[in-house]
Amino acid sequence: MCGINGVLAFKNSSFKVTEPFVTKMRETMVHRGPDGAGTWVSNDGRVGFGHRRLSIIDLTENAAQPMTNHDRSLWVTFNGEIYNHSEIRKELEGLSKRPWKSDHSDTEVVLRAFEMWGIECIHKFRGMFAIAFWDEKKRALYLVRDRIGIKPLYYSIHNGRITFASEIKALLTDPDQKRAINEESFYHYLSFHATPAPDTLFEGIKKLAGGTYLHIDEEGEFMTHRYWDVWDHTTPLTHASEEEVAERLLDELKTSVRYRGVSDVPVGIFLSGGIDSSTNAALFSKVSSSQIKTFSIGYQGNYDSYQNELHFARQMADQIGAEYHEKKLVLDDLFDFLPKMIHLQDEPIADPVCIPSYYVAKLARDNGVTVCQVGEGSDELFWGYPYWKSSLRLEQLGSIPLMGPLKKLGLALARMSGKEFSHKCEYLRRSYLGQPVFWGGAEAFHKVEIERLLSPRLKKKFANTTSWEALSPIYKRFKERAWEQSPLNWMSYLDLNLRLPELLLMRVDKMSMGVSLESRVPFLDHKFVELAMSIPQKMKTKNGVLKSILKKSVRGVIPDALIDRKKQGFGVPIIEWFYDRLGAEMRRELKSFCQETDLLDFSAIERLMSRGEGSRIWLLYNLALWWKNFIKQSPG
Repeated sequence: MCGINGVLAFKNSSFKVTEPFVTKMRETMVHRGPDGAGTWVSNDGRVGFGHRRLSIIDLTENAAQPMTNHDRSLWVTFNGEIYNHSEIRKELEGLSKRPWKSDHSDTEVVLRAFEMWGIECIHKFRGMFAIAFWDEKKRALYLVRDRIGIKPLYYSIHNGRITFASEIKALLTDPDQKRAINEESFYHYLSFHATPAPDTLFEGIKKLAGGTYLHIDEEGEFMTHRYWDVWDHTTPLTHASEEEVAERLLDELKTSVRYRGVSDVPVGIFLSGGIDSSTNAALFSKVSSSQIKTFSIGYQGNYDSYQNELHFARQMADQIGAEYHEKKLVLDDLFDFLPKMIHLQDEPIADPVCIPSYYVAKLARDNGVTVCQVGEGSDELFWGYPYWKSSLRLEQLGSIPLMGPLKKLGLALARMSGKEFSHKCEYLRRSYLGQPVFWGGAEAFHKVEIERLLSPRLKKKFANTTSWEALSPIYKRFKERAWEQSPLNWMSYLDLNLRLPELLLMRVDKMSMGVSLESRVPFLDHKFVELAMSIPQKMKTKNGVLKSILKKSVRGVIPDALIDRKKQGFGVPIIEWFYDRLGAEMRRELKSFCQETDLLDFSAIERLMSRGEGSRIWLLYNLALWWKNFIKQSPG
């Protein structure tokens, strides 16, 4: 796990790549790799790679990066882990007798695989990764993001060059990099708590979507290619029994957890006491050669909006004989962390769970662990959120034929009765337009609400805009490829393409890497995802029980009391904190933001504040702090 960066100057550009330029980019990401660093610049000054190293597999200097092959015709800088690297190495050894310079470096496997199979090598990798390859013979650069989008990769094409990095702040060291808000991304941010790929909140800075790679040559000609989509790798389990599916799920999950134990440094578990993290802990304890360590976070005091789950976590840790660690947060922890949170995020990730995510990662690092397994992805694959029940019902109702006239009448009545601002009216509008009702598991503001929030200038600019524009390419792929075009499959597929890679997984990556800790995600192993998406909707939703088939799979692995208890997500008592000191701080920052920019209408924000909508105000507060740190205070 590392931080990568680099630059390619195009053939007709006067820009020359230098070691100081690449190293300055690299050194903004020391937290991603405190164990070592490297810079390579080509002799002709056209290309350069940087790397910060967090040593996980093969701790020797033979695994250092950037890494080149035997004749220096290929270079790689790589962030992530290839869990099946030993199997690929054996395959390569059977095809070439050339000696290896490392004992078991997955980076060298990545390099040799590209040398043997070209860019098609990425289909062999089982892991999480952001990779840059420079092919000297073809004079071409490849940038690759893993299938699910667990690891980030940003790039910018400007002034006769392309720069890329694991973090946006590295790109901002380029004196010619523009610092301005992408207003279209800003609009979508208000919808989704994050910016959908390929754009970021910075104008001119892009991010690769999960399952894609970018190819760019020295002329500056580039193309982005989607190399993986889950629907191309599913085998419908329409005739399989529940028992068979449950058994296959558990077998595949065991394999995923075992792979994620591959490490030359200590591995731990983030443990909430829910089904997902408890299953991770139970399965990993069976394959670990030593006592595992678990880490849990809670809050000092009692809150109505979030109840501590620490007693469930302790129960699970005791059952598997784990070394248990916990920390309880207070409001001061939020204020202490805010400046660092904004710095680590690069662009707003409007989920307050960034706060406990950081502190649980720090707890693990402070207790000697360099790698942790986390539970993200299970809810999206197995119908795990309570509000997905109502979303599924709405999707099913919206698909009933011959409902068009009734929907039109309903919209007219809603406008006449002054209810056009309600969520129900928005869902009716989408259904009437032939769009899915479900626009993701992290919707913040819908179209009419956004219109009320925007400044007069942006209200006019986006009068005919909705965030469906960001979702329609995903929906098009879904309609073209999904073997079962059920409402639940749409919901899972959308979150696999937006909420997970751009919100939840970035929350995990950036907060854990902020303390130099690697996070691994067993439920998002691509083979496990392909299997999960092969299960029919009716089996996943049997008897209206959330996670029905997964619960059947893990019964006997973890206690029934944990399986059958009411679900509670990993959260923050943001409502109570809002009515404490946080609300006044939010109001002050947002008022200043509205006075200094032309983006939001402060009177609309005050209406939200008067209703105590702390979680939605957090989204705007996060934005204001980001703007203050990255745009207002930018040099030049």
